[in-house]
Amino acid sequence: MKSRIEIIEEIKLVGKKVRMSVANNQTQELWQGFMPNRATIKNTIGTALYSVEVYDNLDFFEQFSPTQEFDKWAAVQVRNYESVSEDMEQLMIPAGLYAVFLYQGKASEAITAYQYIYGNWIPNSDYNLDDRPHFALMGEKYKNDDPTSEEEFWIPVVAKT
Repeated sequence: MKSRIEIIEEIKLVGKKVRMSVANNQTQELWQGFMPNRATIKNTIGTALYSVEVYDNLDFFEQFSPTQEFDKWAAVQVRNYESVSEDMEQLMIPAGLYAVFLYQGKASEAITAYQYIYGNWIPNSDYNLDDRPHFALMGEKYKNDDPTSEEEFWIPVVAKT
């Protein structure tokens, strides 16, 4: 799995969120609720979709439980938060360092990639997880559950000291 390290500036997103867990996965319902309203979002930047996870703290990974909840977002990037409709919410991803992984394959099989990232790559890298949002960036090559689909997993990291 190809990876690189990137420093990003603050990213402003507009979308919808749901509180869920791995055991109570509501990702499909989230996207079905977001996509019909996507065209109403003003000031968008590009066409990429953001699937964002916001965890309450880093204990989520250290003491993982499939019933532990987090916020999952379906969103798009915007220039500013002017003209945000009442049925949408705002999320700001702070500037910082990210490990970026190119994933190719079915979305339903991405768990293997995440197991590699969190169970192998991070422990053996020069980085620790940082307490910022994690996200998947789904651009033109994203095809959901198609084996030729491509997306990027952005994992917040900080250099080990």
